Amino acid sequence: MAESTLELSDSTFEDDVLNADQPVLVDFWAPWCGPCRQIAPTVNAVAEEYEGRAKVGKLNVDNNPKTAQEYGVRSIPTLLVFKDGEVVDQVLGAVPKSELTKRLDKQLAQAA
Repeated sequence: MAESTLELSDSTFEDDVLNADQPVLVDFWAPWCGPCRQIAPTVNAVAEEYEGRAKVGKLNVDNNPKTAQEYGVRSIPTLLVFKDGEVVDQVLGAVPKSELTKRLDKQLAQAA
């Protein structure tokens, strides 16, 4: 995992995501999920590109079922964009990097 990608858990989710002062892209994933492994390098690339402007984190749904359940994550990969503690966008499945950057850019533009 890239250094700029946060490893999230049920216990750190509130501090790292809900109380963040920047938009946060959260990748809900599991090690056994093929599409999750497929999108992982894309998520890491986005994390590096947006370092300092937005946070990017990954939450293993097998190890952290509480948070995944709380946000109604039924299929993975599910990527949620949080801003000011609220879900403002959602992406389902392995999508191209441009789709993720478009969603983050939209939130950053609204913050400016």
